[in-house]
Amino acid sequence: MAFSTPELRTARLRLRPFADADAAPLYALHSSAHVLRYWDSPPWTETTRAQRFIATCRTIEEEGTGARMAVDRVRDGAFIGWCGLSNWNPDFRSASLGYVFDATAWGQGYATETAHAVLRWAFDTLDLNRVQAETDTRNVASAALGSAAPTEATVDRSGVVEGPAEAHRTAPRTPQSHRGRRAGRLRLR
Repeated sequence: MAFSTPELRTARLRLRPFADADAAPLYALHSSAHVLRYWDSPPWTETTRAQRFIATCRTIEEEGTGARMAVDRVRDGAFIGWCGLSNWNPDFRSASLGYVFDATAWGQGYATETAHAVLRWAFDTLDLNRVQAETDTRNVASAALGSAAPTEATVDRSGVVEGPAEAHRTAPRTPQSHRGRRAGRLRLR
């Protein structure tokens, strides 16, 4: 089932489908070792990676397996990151949440605001009953998005997080280059 990547708005943010013009700021975001220090892949070194990412965004939309949105700050229109759902499975009514924000946007509640907007849309549009997000357990800020990590938390259809419901730890699924990191799993329902 194909669906359109939505344009969503919050008081401070605009979430929208990626455009070709986003390639340069997207590359700047994903080429930063500081921004990606908890990410599961190394920083980009080729500008063509941004164009492939945008093409993949369009492909997952066409296939109906996900939606990734660029996140702009309303007050100045600046691209500050992205958020999206992938691996949408209508049989299990589940998807995975992912996001990356520029370091200048950290600590301002943008990730929480964005995740809640995406979750509201997803629960209303895709009839989800579970959304999963993985975080490196050392990433305290991302862990706080779900109240604590590794944990299970409940998110109702309005996008309000209630939790933690119970402690939950998964075995690490990290590549050789990330040995020593422990992966936690956050389940949002």
